[in-house]
Amino acid sequence: MSNRASDQLHRLIKSLSKPEKRYFKVFSSRHVIGDKNNYQILFDAIGAQDEYNESKILKKFQKEAFTKRFSIAKSRLYTAILKSLDSYHANSSIEAQIKRDIHCAEILYKKGLYDQSAKLLRSIKKVAEKHEKITSLIEISKWEKQLIEKDNYQGVSKNELNDILEKDAQLSRSLSTYDNYWNIKSRIFEALFKSGKARSQKELTQFKDIIDEVVITHAEEDMTAENAYLLNHLYSAYHYGAGDYKSSFPYIDKSKTLIEENPHLFKEEPNIYLSVISNLMYVGMQLGKFTEVEGYLNKLNELPKELMESATDNQAMRIFVLEMSSRLTLHTIKEEYDKGIELIPEIEDGIIKYGDKLSAVRRSFFYFNIAVLYFWKGEMNTALKWINQLLNNIDIDDTQDIHCMAQIFYLIIHLELGNKSLLPYSLRSTKRYLETRNRVYKFEKVLLDFVNEQLKKRQNKTDAELFSELSTELEVLSKDSFEKPVFEYFNFLKWAKNRAQVGV
Repeated sequence: MSNRASDQLHRLIKSLSKPEKRYFKVFSSRHVIGDKNNYQILFDAIGAQDEYNESKILKKFQKEAFTKRFSIAKSRLYTAILKSLDSYHANSSIEAQIKRDIHCAEILYKKGLYDQSAKLLRSIKKVAEKHEKITSLIEISKWEKQLIEKDNYQGVSKNELNDILEKDAQLSRSLSTYDNYWNIKSRIFEALFKSGKARSQKELTQFKDIIDEVVITHAEEDMTAENAYLLNHLYSAYHYGAGDYKSSFPYIDKSKTLIEENPHLFKEEPNIYLSVISNLMYVGMQLGKFTEVEGYLNKLNELPKELMESATDNQAMRIFVLEMSSRLTLHTIKEEYDKGIELIPEIEDGIIKYGDKLSAVRRSFFYFNIAVLYFWKGEMNTALKWINQLLNNIDIDDTQDIHCMAQIFYLIIHLELGNKSLLPYSLRSTKRYLETRNRVYKFEKVLLDFVNEQLKKRQNKTDAELFSELSTELEVLSKDSFEKPVFEYFNFLKWAKNRAQVGV
């Protein structure tokens, strides 16, 4: 077992905003021991450290009694911070307000103030129904039942009891539908994030097997807005994974409309709206809907106020990623390479600013697409620098698909640089990498065979002829539904055709 001191308390303190820290000072003043507030003393000392060092804390406060049982002191401070946050954020969301009011209804009930408890529950129920808070409605129903039972069912008809039963069943169906849709959607996205779109009949069948588990047996009244969104989301993801953007786009658009028509249901989760806009833009670009995409980009800073009023620093990061990644893709597709390169300083600042908050997938996307921009500008050494950033600094397991494309692109850049002496080892390494991950599809084999042919000392064909043959093979692959996804990363066909015309 590790003897390393836990840094959970340190990370919690570091996560607090300035208002939350100020509130804790007020909150902790209620726990003064003698003339010292140990909570605040320890809070300030740990918060002052950039990296948690428990030995320094113990040395600094070696004369204080709380260091004798330091693990207990840390645990109590951790709990105190959570209680402070609970109090500070008591009204931060509809769900939090409902839970607080349900607790108040419970207190009134236990004090025997049944009429007041019932009145409060009726009020809470209206709010929960408006915002489709299913789990809260189930909790409210439990207390309503206890109110009925306390009078031995006096004044309650059989029809009212049946009505309660039906409403409970409806809530249960809605919750079960949510769980079912969420699980299916998550399995599709787990496959997409790790391996990308389907590249074989086997992978397409795996997507199909997942989507076939969707069983739509609900009545219209059971279909909450959240469930409707999940259903659209999982179908859009399925068609996206199958490479069928034309079928995916309408489902994404339905989600956008659903959210905009029900902002009160989604205002506490602005990330959902940002994800939908992001997906609309990416799929729209692949379908050539450039005017619509540019319209979304221009309105990013004018997103619906009600949906964005609860936006946090995390949402600010999402908007940054959404705007920069979309603009990079759009400029690359439209061959506006200089405009794309102009974005790089802002992207670099964002990568530094958000640090580890940027996922491996997002950072990989930036690195790869910046390398592509420099490639088309003819600045191969700079392109190589960025692709090395991806290959050397990103977790492979989290970004398998884009990492595979980066390996191929790495070989192409070295070909362009004329670094043939470096290619044999890199080619063998890439082959091993792809084989161990079962990623050697038709496209990968064609490119690897081409690079291998380039390395032969004696060639029966000119480079122009080799590139011409490559472009012919890639032309066929670009029309193959399983192979098309690779051409979204980089226009391999354009590269081959250009080189076939000019040779080396």
